[in-house]
Amino acid sequence: MANETELQVPEQQKQEVAETEAERTRDRKAFVPRTDIYEGSDAITIVTDMPGVDESSLDINLEKGVLTISGYIEPELPDGYTLTYAEYEIGDYQRSFKLSNEIDQEGIQATLKDGVLRLVLPKVGPAKARKIEIKAG
Repeated sequence: MANETELQVPEQQKQEVAETEAERTRDRKAFVPRTDIYEGSDAITIVTDMPGVDESSLDINLEKGVLTISGYIEPELPDGYTLTYAEYEIGDYQRSFKLSNEIDQEGIQATLKDGVLRLVLPKVGPAKARKIEIKAG
């Protein structure tokens, strides 16, 4: 029996990507990767867990203000064996974020290390006061 001071965390299931208007080009499941979002004064940082994904199997696209992350997994089975039982379902990862006008879309940076993707989305600085030059005629 659990102690009253013990933290109890409910079991989490992988969430499959909901069907959208766009067709997937791969005939396999895609899951929504677990993500944390941190906001600082000058940037928003997105940290996404994508185990099994490396730089060559990761796509990050920005189109019409939507940032889309796609990670592709190729299952690895030992030669001569077939999968009999699995508790962990393998599939691709896909997640999208709609960016506001407060994000400097040209300055987005991404790093991937040990299956953890870190995106830094710098905020647009406040407009600086400047004098507008007037040209004659």
